Amino acid sequence: MIRDSAGRRAFDEFVAARSPAFIRLAYLLTAGDQHAAEDLLQASLAKTALKWHKIEDPEAYLRQVMYRQQISWWRRRREYAVAELPERPAADTTHDVELKIVIQDALGKLTSKQRAVLVLRYFEDLSESTVAATLGCSIGTVRSTAHRALARLLRLCPELHDLYARSTATHGKER
Repeated sequence: MIRDSAGRRAFDEFVAARSPAFIRLAYLLTAGDQHAAEDLLQASLAKTALKWHKIEDPEAYLRQVMYRQQISWWRRRREYAVAELPERPAADTTHDVELKIVIQDALGKLTSKQRAVLVLRYFEDLSESTVAATLGCSIGTVRSTAHRALARLLRLCPELHDLYARSTATHGKER
């Protein structure tokens, strides 16, 4: 754990300042499961606290811990096929809520690695080299995984095409 008061204070300040961004990252990595996102962030912060005195770049370290923790949980998870899918809860009809639901569902259809690449690259706006370093792979792997993941999203969720078209028509080219 953190051995001195200065280290503890620095860790507390880091957590206070960066937790909102990291809970968003965890939410996306867990395909929109708020409880799993909170568990992921808490477990990752606990692991980060143990090594705090050795860490040079806390953001990169925590991001990597979160990714690896999520992959580990994903590998242990068992899924079972069911005859009928559960009904979806009724959603607000506004465009932003609809887009959020479609993106959440779409991210849930990707592999954990594909989801991590898209989240880190496009939602976190990290460079390909930073994503590669975080995930422990090459830049080429990041590029090909992102390309395949985006193609899969569009194939599995054609409504993304419609939502994007409506978004640009409604909000202009700024989106």
